[in-house]
Amino acid sequence: MDRRSFAAGAAAAAVTTLTTAGADGKPMGTVGMIKPTRRPGTLEEIIPFLPPGVGMIPVYLDIRRGTQEEFETVMPAYEKEVALLADQQCNVIHAEGAPPFMVQGYKREAEIVDAWAKKYKTPIFTSSQNQVNALRALGAKSFVGATYFPPSQNTIYAKYFSDAGFTVLSMDGIDVPFDKVQDVPSAQIAAYIRGNFAKQKGADAIYMLGSGWRTIDIIAPLERDLGVPVVHPVIARAWEIQKRLHLRVPISGYGKLLAQLP
Repeated sequence: MDRRSFAAGAAAAAVTTLTTAGADGKPMGTVGMIKPTRRPGTLEEIIPFLPPGVGMIPVYLDIRRGTQEEFETVMPAYEKEVALLADQQCNVIHAEGAPPFMVQGYKREAEIVDAWAKKYKTPIFTSSQNQVNALRALGAKSFVGATYFPPSQNTIYAKYFSDAGFTVLSMDGIDVPFDKVQDVPSAQIAAYIRGNFAKQKGADAIYMLGSGWRTIDIIAPLERDLGVPVVHPVIARAWEIQKRLHLRVPISGYGKLLAQLP
């Protein structure tokens, strides 16, 4: 499927998916989604991968630079939106954007999220927690990571996963400005990942950090060619939302995680 066809399919799916009832009239649940940037595409991409009837309430932060300093200081802004979404009686809140939580550290992130969940009486999970859950569900113990962040930040992200119990064989980033990530061709990213994967031995999975790049189309080819599952942020998000809402609607063609729903 080319990008134009994919976008058309997403638009068609949006007509039903943004409602709060499925085809049989029964409510599927509502997800509050905190988007870290106002970058277009991140909401549209997930729509085709959620069952019709899953309601979504998106809110947006205004992260622009993608720096460590910016990530370290954004927790109050996240909590403000958590409070807003909890007031809307969402069934679950997903705080998107892995880097702002990874820079807190694996243990501190859990403390922050647990405190919010208790305070606002709503289940909450972050992108980084989601990606840890996905890797574990796939049985991965080691992986090759790909990002669009600089080496100093990638070291922090690698430590986060090491603290979560994984062997990070590499965590390397494509050199691209934070506000231009969405413009990098997916074929270029696929070639980059293949090159990094070839340098490592024994990886159980490939991990892609960040929802900014438009790369859903490369998941299945990478899994087919390299023989390991790919954890992609959008697909992992759709997988966990289904599990959190007690749904089971597998979707083929976009990797093992969503096709098998482990």
